[in-house]
Amino acid sequence: MRLRTHAAFETLVRAYSADLYRFAFWLSRDHAVAEDIVQETFSRVWKAWHQLRDENVVKAWLFTIARNEFNRLFQRKRVQADEDIDDHLELAATHHDPADQLAMRQAVASLPLTYREPLLMQVLGGLSCSEIAAALDLSEGAVMTRLTRARQALRKLWESGTPDTKAYELP
Repeated sequence: MRLRTHAAFETLVRAYSADLYRFAFWLSRDHAVAEDIVQETFSRVWKAWHQLRDENVVKAWLFTIARNEFNRLFQRKRVQADEDIDDHLELAATHHDPADQLAMRQAVASLPLTYREPLLMQVLGGLSCSEIAAALDLSEGAVMTRLTRARQALRKLWESGTPDTKAYELP
């Protein structure tokens, strides 16, 4: 198959759009955003069509572009939210209001050990995902998932405005 033709591109779109959509939806959890990510992925592929050298890596290329597009769209939001949580954790660990320290400690303590351990290793220990993965004998993907879930749980506690961690259910 010659990859540089319009018909070949249309075949590629039909073959992979459903898989890309599922992947984008898994990342974004939003149908409209997933559709936008897939659209932008194929737009970028069309613009870079001439750069494709190996037909055997098309699927990996598509998924990489989709993941990068998701990161491009949501990186600013996630970084700001994660910085807020990290700031709370660091501030509670170092100084400030004893009530804030207590609330933070209770919130972190309410996390299951599988979420609490990697979060504290990253925020307080400064370890990278690969270092945490090695320390806990996990894959990097598992560490990233646990870190995300820990932050989501803490964010939900803070947004609810209640330090009563017993009322919270983890995702």
